[in-house]
Amino acid sequence: MRPGTDPGTDSGLNPGMDTGMRHGTDPGTDGWAALLRRAETRLAEAGVPSPRWDAEELAALVIGSGRGAALARVAAGAAAGQLDAERFEALVAERARRVPLQHLTGCAGFRTIELAVGPGVFVPRPETELVAEVGILEARRLVEGGRPAVVVDLGTGSGAIAAAVAAEVPGAVVHAVEGSAPAYAWAQRNLAGRGVTLRLGDLGEAFPELDGCVDVVVSNPPYVPTDAVPCEPEVAQHDPFEALYGGPDGLDVVRAVIARAAILLRPGGLLVVEHAQTQGRAVPDLLRRAGGWREVLDHPDLTGRARFSTARKEGQPR
Repeated sequence: MRPGTDPGTDSGLNPGMDTGMRHGTDPGTDGWAALLRRAETRLAEAGVPSPRWDAEELAALVIGSGRGAALARVAAGAAAGQLDAERFEALVAERARRVPLQHLTGCAGFRTIELAVGPGVFVPRPETELVAEVGILEARRLVEGGRPAVVVDLGTGSGAIAAAVAAEVPGAVVHAVEGSAPAYAWAQRNLAGRGVTLRLGDLGEAFPELDGCVDVVVSNPPYVPTDAVPCEPEVAQHDPFEALYGGPDGLDVVRAVIARAAILLRPGGLLVVEHAQTQGRAVPDLLRRAGGWREVLDHPDLTGRARFSTARKEGQPR
């Protein structure tokens, strides 16, 4: 996928873009090592958290090989042609303006898979991989026990969770819903050929034909309070509003997920819902007050911050 494209367009970088890196040099005379050094400095000055990594990812994109092969060429002293150097510096200038790296490369890794992403869809984060893992482990347990596992991803965005479940639990029957048309287009692309049933619609009313029949509901809903603007420019300026904000306390969509899951799940079925690090008490409290749930627990991410809640629907599994 070309940098800066989305499923409905074929526009790349602006040819007249100011790279902001040349400082009087001719990029065609530089080797890749020199280009990377300059790129790292520029990205660091722009506040990019991982300047060297990002510069290397953009170099690999331009070179047209995997990261390892690209870095081997750099280490060997490979020269950069004029067009490649100009394209690289244009990409670095975009990254310095805090355009997400994934929008420039057109992809984001998520567990064992790679997803197409770009403008109009939330870029999946590493912490959501843990949320997906809990759903995957539950689905795998059921499948290995000799029964099908029905999994629903409420608010699938790019399709990340649904795609991961389908990839890692071949016996699972996976459904996903997304309410945003632009995000839905990305999900269609990422879920094509994976056997996932995808629908465009309101997650609060999704899949009525599955009421009482679902084994696992997993969701990474919008949970940022409306007045809590994220600090990272990549998030605040580029992630879709509707994928971030969940009302005054951030929990409006979480409430809808809990309500819908209570209807979708069979007795003993598992709900897994991501939340903000400040909501580690609020979300379990919502579940307890709603009633009908047991084994309500909250879980940390790999940094120890509260990240997601789980609960089982009351009643004996059939």
